[in-house]
Amino acid sequence: MMRTLAVAIVLTLFPAAAFPLGEQPLSEPPERHLSGTRQLTFGGQNAEAYFSADSSKIIFQSTRPPHECDQIYMMNVDGTDVRLLSTGKGRTTCSFLFPDGSRFLYASTHLGGDECPPAPDRSRGYVWALYPSYDIFLADTRGQALTRLTSTAGYDAEAAVSPDGRKIVFTSVRDGDLDLYLMNADGSGVTRLTDREGFDGGPFFSWDGRHIVYRSHYPDTAQELEDYRGLLRDDLMRPRKAEIFVMNADGSGRQQVTTDGNANWSPFMHPDGRRIIYSSNRHDEQGRTFSLYLINRDGTGLERVTYGARFDSFPMFSRDGKKLVWCSSRNAKEPGEFNIFIADWVD
Repeated sequence: MMRTLAVAIVLTLFPAAAFPLGEQPLSEPPERHLSGTRQLTFGGQNAEAYFSADSSKIIFQSTRPPHECDQIYMMNVDGTDVRLLSTGKGRTTCSFLFPDGSRFLYASTHLGGDECPPAPDRSRGYVWALYPSYDIFLADTRGQALTRLTSTAGYDAEAAVSPDGRKIVFTSVRDGDLDLYLMNADGSGVTRLTDREGFDGGPFFSWDGRHIVYRSHYPDTAQELEDYRGLLRDDLMRPRKAEIFVMNADGSGRQQVTTDGNANWSPFMHPDGRRIIYSSNRHDEQGRTFSLYLINRDGTGLERVTYGARFDSFPMFSRDGKKLVWCSSRNAKEPGEFNIFIADWVD
């Protein structure tokens, strides 16, 4: 859910007029790192697209008929053979394939009811819903052998699998705050990785499994802290600012990467282990458009990757570093449309 900022932010916080509609180029001239950009989905709301370990498949979430909220799908890397993997009940988010390609991980609210959970109450401003019925599940890629991995009260989601398939990193409120946790692939051996008050989320392992990259925001005033605590008690949070962090896979050696006070999120590490790609609105004074940026782990070498008045997010490098997949509103035909794009990565 919290990793899935795309549709929620653009449709609610930012007006659709900020994003151009109709035929547009699939790439902009300044996008020198991207070559041969291809669009894989056409229409609807498609987000959080992630490669399989061998880069032959892409797993993603999508809101499309007959379902009224996100379900999990898988397709070939060229966009063919789209298949539903989740149950079709409740709302789902944050899917990820195991290295063997035969199993996948995702979060779902279906145990809380077959229907889509209600949208959050926006009388308190722009907030995200932390649905307490979200739990993390494991299933095979036929959508069968469904196994529940988390059962504590409250929000459990935003899970990703380590490259060796042995560990899962995820976000949970089980200890009263939004923190990152590590568990074994069968749901056992849960360990808390972060403990500073504020929201930590959107974690991913590096391709060598040695590091975890994520985004966080820690309230820095008494009023902000009070607001954060009050919202959290009602299963809500306000995601207007976030910074990128990286740490060792055991939670040690935490390092803040960005420090600009913008909405920096959805990070993923390049296979070289030195660079991080992420989404940010730092280029937009009004904060209404998001582009992809590349930065070194030490916070140096910031470089903009995508351009245009649109939404670009959820980037992921293939394991060999030769391809990039991400979600974008480029070439959208209708307001609120997001599609999945893939390109060859040029260093």
